[in-house]
Amino acid sequence: MTSYQAVEGTWEKLSQVTVKGAEYDSRERQPHPKCLKGTRVDLLDYIYGLLQKKEKNRLIWLHGTAGVGKSAVAFTVAEKMRGEKRLGGTFFFSRKHTKRRTTGYFFATLAYQLAINFPSVRGDVNRAIIENPALLDPDKSLRDQMEALFLRPLRKL
Repeated sequence: MTSYQAVEGTWEKLSQVTVKGAEYDSRERQPHPKCLKGTRVDLLDYIYGLLQKKEKNRLIWLHGTAGVGKSAVAFTVAEKMRGEKRLGGTFFFSRKHTKRRTTGYFFATLAYQLAINFPSVRGDVNRAIIENPALLDPDKSLRDQMEALFLRPLRKL
């Protein structure tokens, strides 16, 4: 097997475990919730302000009870960041969908999206999986997955 075949095989394995329905614009999540014009202005301005600070990369975690509008806010922010070519990835959790109700595929999904959105990190993601294929196991330590699949490649941007 050539190194090219190994890398492509690794990319294929990652693609297979990625939860496509967790992406902000997936068909599984239609109709996409979105903030209506003029709503949640203060919160959106606060989030956009955080994202404009160049000295630090930001991970924003929205939390709250069901029905308060987390998905609408997250979709609206993701759509804006995608338009600015600044979206690393998204993961929308859901109680209804087995792979989206747990964290097992969270970092694999984010790593896949990061490598799609920023192709310069694809090699780092592939290398991490070649070195430790167990990173794609949903029962693997979240800390190990986060460091190898997401943070190390992210630091290269």
